Amino acid sequence: MAFSIPGVSLSTQLPPLPPLPPSPSISPSQTPEIGGAAGAGTGMDFGSSLADAMDKLGAFQQNSDALATKVATGELKNPHEYLMAAQEASIATQTAVAVRNKALEAFNEIMRMPL
Repeated sequence: MAFSIPGVSLSTQLPPLPPLPPSPSISPSQTPEIGGAAGAGTGMDFGSSLADAMDKLGAFQQNSDALATKVATGELKNPHEYLMAAQEASIATQTAVAVRNKALEAFNEIMRMPL
């Protein structure tokens, strides 16, 4: 394989690429659900998956609040547990806000469509 760039010269050939490792085979029963979203075959609709995501967001917030109280009272020996829970709750909240904003943008775009 010849390789040339104007102004740059290689005196030796590039080594061949190593072979790719074999990809593992995964049966459909082994594939995990990503983000709690359900496919068409599971019978879970968008509304219930959205309600489930909001319940999880509330659980993240409650866990973070409980750990904050424990840190403040000195019951929690590892404050990094609170920091991780607070960050997890923050990321979940930011994701929920981003999804809400995209849904509102889509709704407004649909409303602007001429009939």
